[in-house]
Amino acid sequence: MATGNINVSVENIFPLIKKFLYSDHEIFLRELISNATDATLKLKHLTSIGEATVDYGNPVIEVRIDKDNKTLTIKDQGIGMTADEVKKYINEVAFSGAEEFLEKYKDTAKDSGIIGHFGLGFYSAFMVAKKVDIITKSYKDEPAAHWTCDGSPKFTLETSDKTDRGTEIVLHIADDSEEFLEDGKIEQLLVKYNKFMPVPIKFGTREETLPKAEDAAEDAEPEKITVDNIINNPEPAWTKQPADLNEDDYKNFYRELYPMQFEEPLFHIHLNVDYPFNLTGILYFPKLSNDLNIQKDKIQLYQNQVFVTDNVEGIVPEFLTMLKGVIDSPDIPLNVSRSYLQADGAVKKISSYITRKVADKLKSLFNENREDFEKKWNDIKVVIEYGMLSEDKFFEKADKFALYPTVNDTYFTFDELLEKVKDQQTDKDGKTILLYASNKDAQHSYIQDAKAKGYEVLLLDSPIVSHLIQKLETSKENISFVRVDADHIDNLIKKDEEKISKLSDEEKETLKTDLEKVIDAKTYTVQLEALDSTAAPFIITQPEFMRRMKEMSATGGGGMFGMGNMPEMYNLVVNTNNDLVSNILNTIETEKKESLIKQSLDLAKLSQGLLKGEDLTNFVKRSYDLIK
Repeated sequence: MATGNINVSVENIFPLIKKFLYSDHEIFLRELISNATDATLKLKHLTSIGEATVDYGNPVIEVRIDKDNKTLTIKDQGIGMTADEVKKYINEVAFSGAEEFLEKYKDTAKDSGIIGHFGLGFYSAFMVAKKVDIITKSYKDEPAAHWTCDGSPKFTLETSDKTDRGTEIVLHIADDSEEFLEDGKIEQLLVKYNKFMPVPIKFGTREETLPKAEDAAEDAEPEKITVDNIINNPEPAWTKQPADLNEDDYKNFYRELYPMQFEEPLFHIHLNVDYPFNLTGILYFPKLSNDLNIQKDKIQLYQNQVFVTDNVEGIVPEFLTMLKGVIDSPDIPLNVSRSYLQADGAVKKISSYITRKVADKLKSLFNENREDFEKKWNDIKVVIEYGMLSEDKFFEKADKFALYPTVNDTYFTFDELLEKVKDQQTDKDGKTILLYASNKDAQHSYIQDAKAKGYEVLLLDSPIVSHLIQKLETSKENISFVRVDADHIDNLIKKDEEKISKLSDEEKETLKTDLEKVIDAKTYTVQLEALDSTAAPFIITQPEFMRRMKEMSATGGGGMFGMGNMPEMYNLVVNTNNDLVSNILNTIETEKKESLIKQSLDLAKLSQGLLKGEDLTNFVKRSYDLIK
């Protein structure tokens, strides 16, 4: 029997592992299963190239709990270790057997699936165990070995009577970690971290009911058998070629990833690249709400089929973190800071590739079936608009598929939209005016007025629309987005004929004085306009620039523009050709004139959803008095 000290560069590595190297103790199971997987895949590779003459068979990794003895065992049927290899790979901490293997067989083992990226790996066992046994037998014809350590730098190593190939790691669970002796806890961790490991993982058994034989009596009891409970799916969809999968395969995998998600995904994007980096995965577009935060952290990051995290910011472009699915890459560094990830060259290339792939897929879907794409637009627009705003390369590509819906439920690309309105919707300077509404109900009267004049009105109602149209205006030439209630339509768009006011200049001055006695000048700027006689007498508008800046500050632009507390400011457009306005001017009795002005103003405020609180109460009372 050999005894000795583990060769470490610190006096005692175990407290370091337990306190600092891993923030979450449950990671130990991921590490040990990863090592068992590597051991199995190493043997598979050696047998495939003829360096190992043993029967590879159909190996599984088995996880067992012994509550009586307070042990948790992870057993594989892989390559195993000799006593000398135990000394080398276990006692010399941080010497990675997987990395050495990959280096030795770098020409042939590139696609072996060996993980070899999880650092100290085995020593994570001491986060939950007070003692660990390794019982291992190599595929070579050498005696088995039994290594034991109690969490101090001292170990024992002796021969073992183990006869079957492979390694058993026996964790004697510490008193403060007995939760890891519960079946439910271990199954939860296996499903979380190892659901798609490439080697089958057995945890306990389960009963299965056999189908009844055709000649069985109707009242015969169904036959039940006990089978191994395999936790994982060793061949998930993203590890296969797209040509080998059909639409049902993708939908079934989505249900496997999200068993509690009842809605089908709208479409999927299969990622598969091996140069200049390795990346596979499947991304799904789910139906999305307008909430930019609630959807995040649904993409799972794997490394060689081992779950790493569901926080993929820095790896996946931020606008795509609202999607669902899986990304698997051995080229993404693990357990490092966000700032490191953002600076890492490989990660930047991966992020750019994913952006391009998503844009290409969206373009192909648009080209192949525009009608279907339009039907899905409202469910995907938040992601696309967010991407256009945050990623310049995506913005350029989105010109080919981004849609601009109208209040009439028709859809245009940007070029189609310009072609549609360029001759009819221009201002006095020749700039094309793109009218839009953000709320069909709240801006209904303004929309109807614009439609009555034959103008096209877009419906842009996402939470980031103010930011997006700002970017569109700076990147496109000679266009301006204006919300339908930003000004009266006749003031926005060039008219061939100027309307003549019924009121003289002197009457206008008198009217304006009368109005400003009643109306709050800090909130409303009075504008006398000669409009159609059928247009409303009082119309409230909000200048496009002021309203847009206020909206942008509410969705993240406050620091940029310094307008987080902008006051409410509106224009009160008074139609001097409306008969009611003439009646107000000609009313002699002061109290009655004020009442008419207040009532007209409140009606305009009501149409904009601005009539609230005490003003609304007074309006209702005044309305009843007028009826009487």
